[in-house]
Amino acid sequence: MRIAILDAFTADQGDATVWKGLEALGSVTRFERSTPAEVIARGEGCEVLLTNKALVQAEQVAALPDLRYVGVMATGTNVVDLKACAARGIAVTNVPGYSTESVAQLVFALILHLCQDVAGHHARSVGDGWASSPDFCFFTRPLRELAGKHLVIVGAGSIGRAVARIAEAFAMRVTYARVPGSSSPDRVDLADCLPQADVISLHCPLTEATRHLVNADFLSRCRRGALLVNTGRGPLIDEAALGAALASGQLGGAGLDVLAQEPPPRGHALLKADAPWASRLVVTPHIAWGTVEARTRLIAEVVANLAAFQRGEVRNRVG
Repeated sequence: MRIAILDAFTADQGDATVWKGLEALGSVTRFERSTPAEVIARGEGCEVLLTNKALVQAEQVAALPDLRYVGVMATGTNVVDLKACAARGIAVTNVPGYSTESVAQLVFALILHLCQDVAGHHARSVGDGWASSPDFCFFTRPLRELAGKHLVIVGAGSIGRAVARIAEAFAMRVTYARVPGSSSPDRVDLADCLPQADVISLHCPLTEATRHLVNADFLSRCRRGALLVNTGRGPLIDEAALGAALASGQLGGAGLDVLAQEPPPRGHALLKADAPWASRLVVTPHIAWGTVEARTRLIAEVVANLAAFQRGEVRNRVG
């Protein structure tokens, strides 16, 4: 069985030895990255394509007659045309749940950064920064205590619930908000949650109902000075509205691990170091999923999914 890994680098970080389990299942060709124009040539003659962000759309499916299996090395499957694969009888799998604890951990790293500014205090302390202080201490900003604060979680899947568990350890009060387009019971309407929230964390899927969920109206309903964290999908937020809310002080701060376009264009409005809100915005480059432990689980699951397919078993099938 010929196997092509279309974009291996984000998962293996350049260490090709992590794919030894996969090599037991067939002949493996590893590509660090693949553009849409390269997918067909690289998939030619392959029965298996493994992808994280490289697109396997109808055009690629139609041009690869030997293709029998597409393994998504992630949870989201929007990079694959599931209908085109189904029409050809091509199996599609994904890897759910591998990064739950890692994402929840980064949520609180972002929250704690916004509340404590550990990095900022360190930067001001090294050299003669602390030595030149007239007092025994100094503060880069007003610090916030999490105990007793109200955390509103938008999206109560495995990650949202892991975040809630950590929040409760910090003695925070947790409310699950109703996600637009969802019929889940026992959730509170966003309109009722937002005015009471000290921190809002987004964990809902990106759908037409949730695209730009965080817009000017959403932000105007928030308690002034609230914090917003997004480790879900970038397009959940209208970035222009977010910038305006930070500039006006309506939003106290934001922690983002995702943006609408990744990587972002140069000169992105939210990423200007001299922006008036720069000290109240922290952005990380989509790293929440990528701890060593999570990437190890991911690769093991990718191998297990394909091995199950070879045995004629259904495992993590999405198509």
